[in-house]
Amino acid sequence: MASEDIAQLTEALASTHVGEELSYKGQGLKLDNKQSVEKMVREIEEFSGLKALRLEGNTIGVEAAQAIAKALDSKKELERCYWSDMFTGRLRSEIPPSLKSLSSALMTSGAQITELDLSDNAFGPDGVKGIETLLRSPVCYTLRELRLNNCGMGIEGGMILASALSECYQQSRAAGFPLKLKVFVAGRNRLENDGATSLAHAFKSIGSLEMVHMPQNGINYPGITALATAFQHNPNLRVLNLNDNTFTKRGAVAMAQALRDLRNVQVINFGDCLVRSEGAIAIAAALREGLPVLRELNLSFGEISEAAALVVAKAVRDKVELVKLDLNGNGCIFFLCNLQNCSEDEGEPDEDEDECDTSEGDEEEQNCVNGTKDHVNGEGSPSKVYLCSPDLLSFLHSPTSEKLLNLGAKRTHLIEKQVNFSDAAKIAEIFLQISSVYKEDPDVKQVVLETTDTLLRKAFSSLHFQINIFITSLMVNLGLLKGEVKFKKVSVLPGHLIVLEHCVGQDYFPVDQADVLEAFLSRLVNGKVLESCSSARDALRTTLEKRIAA
Repeated sequence: MASEDIAQLTEALASTHVGEELSYKGQGLKLDNKQSVEKMVREIEEFSGLKALRLEGNTIGVEAAQAIAKALDSKKELERCYWSDMFTGRLRSEIPPSLKSLSSALMTSGAQITELDLSDNAFGPDGVKGIETLLRSPVCYTLRELRLNNCGMGIEGGMILASALSECYQQSRAAGFPLKLKVFVAGRNRLENDGATSLAHAFKSIGSLEMVHMPQNGINYPGITALATAFQHNPNLRVLNLNDNTFTKRGAVAMAQALRDLRNVQVINFGDCLVRSEGAIAIAAALREGLPVLRELNLSFGEISEAAALVVAKAVRDKVELVKLDLNGNGCIFFLCNLQNCSEDEGEPDEDEDECDTSEGDEEEQNCVNGTKDHVNGEGSPSKVYLCSPDLLSFLHSPTSEKLLNLGAKRTHLIEKQVNFSDAAKIAEIFLQISSVYKEDPDVKQVVLETTDTLLRKAFSSLHFQINIFITSLMVNLGLLKGEVKFKKVSVLPGHLIVLEHCVGQDYFPVDQADVLEAFLSRLVNGKVLESCSSARDALRTTLEKRIAA
């Protein structure tokens, strides 16, 4: 081929026309001024019916951006702007004016943008200010996909973005064309809790999201909880990626609650999110109750115990669409082979976890005397148990079989009327207090079993009772699971396990929760946990196995 032919071919390939798209993707062009973009400007102006413009993989200066913007002034048909990675090597101060020029051109043209990708442009919060006006304008009423991955927005940028999206939704709804954003991508942006919470408010209003990717943003449980609430208002969610944020138990429980209401989720990526064992069990409960079309679940590197991971695996075994379950990095390989070697100290609390700060005990006791006791449950939210009966208060403060008997025939009535059955952690505590006074004495045995039956039957039938929190609280107190917060150590007595064995055999006790208990107990049967109550422990395990097999 002659050299002149090669030159012509090279020039023809310099810009690519594919249908309605004009692409300069990945050409590494350094466009500093008006002269450097003359050819590009001409091609944009001459492209009739331009609907997509790809500028990614080049570097565009302020003057060059102004020239390109002028060419876009008349492109009313433009719908898709693929403008990621187009400011490499530019000063941070150059990016906002460039974005403002391009945004102004889109608004002048009256375009209706459906896709906007500005990922991999490290423009920070000032860059968000450069597109803020665009996002609030009618140009974005039709926006379906917004990609801002790896832009370094920070908290401030996240809050500005959230405000712009909220205003866009409100104005578009008033105009009769509400924003229906489907895809939101904003990973690696250091949004943290405040940025995520602000975006959650916007998501809650918009309600049309189908894919959310927000990995590596330094979001802790307050931000995760806010996002979980927002996701409940987006019933069409299909993909949820929050990889490498920090859920802990509280965030995981909140997210699990949201997942119960989401019937269309296909992909969940909570890898490296520190969901921990209690959070994993809560997510497993959501898996059993919903998520019928789930295809992928990633809970890798989450500090999940072997037994909790087994609970998750059992929860997904009936998911016919599931093609991937990732539990790597949790010290468990049960999905590759049978569990044979469980650590003997699994579930035993660390020494520092056995300690309980009692500095506020006097204040707590005073609250009890006044008729209410503030209790902080596993999620960190306050709840109250009403203790108007001095006799019941005395029993719960220092349980004895005599005090329980002295409550008389109305003991079950007192419990039903004075206990907050929405506080699952507190119910677990009361259950252990009652069962601790168990004796083989016929009168004591009958009263203990009747009282715990009443307590749990009422709790499990309550609309807002979170049974997974009850089970995890019970296991933490019994030493089967390491808790996330410090608690008063319970000296496990045979009565605890004997009464629990009775309860799991009753019709009110859910079989799936018996399965959870059995999974933990079976992994620990050869260890030191519950060694002092080995006979009661083995009897409980046998009853659990029978209940599951029934």
